[in-house]
Amino acid sequence: MAKKTIDTEHNSTGPAAEITDQAITDTVRTNFMPYAMYVIRERSIPEIDGFKPSHRKLLYTMYKMGLMTGQRTKSANVVGQTMRLNPHGDAAIYETLVRLTRGNESLLHPFIDSKGSFGKQYSRDMAYAASRYTEVKLDPFCAELFRGIDKNAVDFCDNYDATMKEPVLLPTTFPNLLISPNLGIAVGMTTNICSFNLAEICDGTIQLLRKPDTPVDKLLDIIKSPDFPGGAYLIYDRAKLKAIYETGRGSFTLRSRYSYEKKDNCIDITQIPYSTSIELIMKRIGDLVKEGKLKEITDFRDEIDLSGFKLTLDLRRGTDPDKLMAKLYKLTPLEDDFSCNFNILIDGTPRQLGVVGMLKEWISFRMECVRRELSFDLMKKQEKLHLLLGLGKILLDIDKAIRIVRETEVEADVVPNLMEGFGIDEVQAEYISEIKLRYLNREYIINRIKEIEDLQKEIADLKTKIGDDVKVREHIAAELRDIKKKYAKPRQTQLIYPEDISLPEPEDEEESYPVRVYVTRDGYFKKITLQSLRGNDEQKLKDGDEVVFETETDNRSELLFFGSKAQCYKARLAEIEPVKASQLGDYIPAKLGFDDGETLCGFAVVDEYRDSDNMIFIFENGKGVRVPLTAYQTKTNRHKLTAAFSDASPVVAVIHEREPMKLLLQNSQHKAIIISSELISQKATRSSAGVQLMNLKGAQKLVAVTRDFEGKIANPKKYEKTKLPATPVLLDEYDLEKQQLTFE
Repeated sequence: MAKKTIDTEHNSTGPAAEITDQAITDTVRTNFMPYAMYVIRERSIPEIDGFKPSHRKLLYTMYKMGLMTGQRTKSANVVGQTMRLNPHGDAAIYETLVRLTRGNESLLHPFIDSKGSFGKQYSRDMAYAASRYTEVKLDPFCAELFRGIDKNAVDFCDNYDATMKEPVLLPTTFPNLLISPNLGIAVGMTTNICSFNLAEICDGTIQLLRKPDTPVDKLLDIIKSPDFPGGAYLIYDRAKLKAIYETGRGSFTLRSRYSYEKKDNCIDITQIPYSTSIELIMKRIGDLVKEGKLKEITDFRDEIDLSGFKLTLDLRRGTDPDKLMAKLYKLTPLEDDFSCNFNILIDGTPRQLGVVGMLKEWISFRMECVRRELSFDLMKKQEKLHLLLGLGKILLDIDKAIRIVRETEVEADVVPNLMEGFGIDEVQAEYISEIKLRYLNREYIINRIKEIEDLQKEIADLKTKIGDDVKVREHIAAELRDIKKKYAKPRQTQLIYPEDISLPEPEDEEESYPVRVYVTRDGYFKKITLQSLRGNDEQKLKDGDEVVFETETDNRSELLFFGSKAQCYKARLAEIEPVKASQLGDYIPAKLGFDDGETLCGFAVVDEYRDSDNMIFIFENGKGVRVPLTAYQTKTNRHKLTAAFSDASPVVAVIHEREPMKLLLQNSQHKAIIISSELISQKATRSSAGVQLMNLKGAQKLVAVTRDFEGKIANPKKYEKTKLPATPVLLDEYDLEKQQLTFE
């Protein structure tokens, strides 16, 4: 595809403009791609020090202003000074400053000590005061950001107009990338990094420093989960967190904390998920009250004050607060998911890394910073030793040195004469010539000679340390232990486990009416009311698709969908909108969020979890198992169960057994057996591999299971088996000898 461009060198009164063709790919390459890469690298994606350029420029400006100590200064002053590094409007710079302050409560460890109104992270509408009214200085915690910056720990570059230098990165002495939450939207790329507890991150990093091959499960025991300044509860799902630690993608669920005031008959919500705001919650509650879905609430209000966050709900007399909260968790952002997408810049290249990968990259970065700091110290000590060695030569014959200085007629010749008289270089001679006469005593001489010995030892130690990875790693570990001791805080976000959640399920208020459900082989699902089916029962399907399951049930039933990756996805039938027979219906893998490549392989409609019901799983390797249906019953409203059945062999059939039934099992050689479902062993564990049902030889596989086979095969008694494992019998329609006899 080409794009036409116009030569505009001539004005309208001159020759006609020339139109030329340009490939759209060239336009993208020359115009769009440089812009996209600039936004990724210079605006939206944080680097290994955990900062975007706007954060780094602001904090470095405050450091150069001397705001690590002393009194606070007006925020407007900081904003103005930052413009020397950050050529943007004052509003954008001030917004960046606001988020880094203690007053805004966005960070577990704020970088800016603030005075004045800076809004709140948990409120969209709570405005911050103008920069001329607020005051700021760097928090003492920032000392860990700049340690070594004056010792060549990091590279510096020119600012936008080449009038001053700024650091390319900050030499953070802790993995700030995982301590400060970061959200960025670039071109074709986003990042959303959650925060973790400083003490846990320090311990986890020390573990990786000592044992770089530490498995993720071990790290999960140290760095338990993300931690947010707003607190709340995190519903602990180890499998989900492990995926985030490994890949940098995934999500987890945060739940608000509340207390019930019996005296006033009200609920006080004191902590909410970091990913939402009080305005969103109040709007949703207001909408539900107007729709008549929250009759238990008579009033609700924002009671945020100097003591912190509080949202109060006044309850109608007789309301069960726990049941109400269970409903609110389900219907409002009081329970919300935090989606992780850990994209960061490594050497200018965007990469997606898990927690483990990010810590390892930070360790490599920090080791380089430490080596540069130590090399700077080494250079300074070598320079000082060089001067003292020259002084040592002078001190061996002070009288000679005094005579040379006294007998030199021109001041400019003092240094050359000392160089010639003692065989020292110009730097040493210049240093010696500046020594005061009062220092030429025995005590001074002895101390300087002793200092030479100490310096030589320190230089040797530094050289050894710089060249030894183990010593550098131990140096970093010692810094982390010191940081943990000085700045660690208790976890704000508390962990709760799904099985420990005691809140009752919200009362089911869905309307009860009969419906008919259909499931197709390709994974489409339809819920159709009986009224809609009258006179129109011809189902619309995709080409080549067919209905494999249909039944009549109640709208309040629960649905179990079994995926090919041994996972069970749960849904309430009332949550799925009814359709007409002329519609395709819902594609279940997309609607319920199946994993990539996962297909629907089984289905069950559950009106009640009865002890007598089972789920039957039959596998390609000829094995089968019955699992009690109650194994899939959950106390909480969980939408996904992992390890729902064995993944040792691909599943061929998933059957809901309400009563004993006959099953026809067929292998890849057209041989079959018929067994009663009662013969299949029942196992209490969902992931049990089961027992052998059919004997298979060589590369044979079990390929099909049929329930309704009456009338489809002749002489079914021929294939019936009463003991397992059973040897299959060739189906009549594939028996060549019988076919020949029939044709005669």
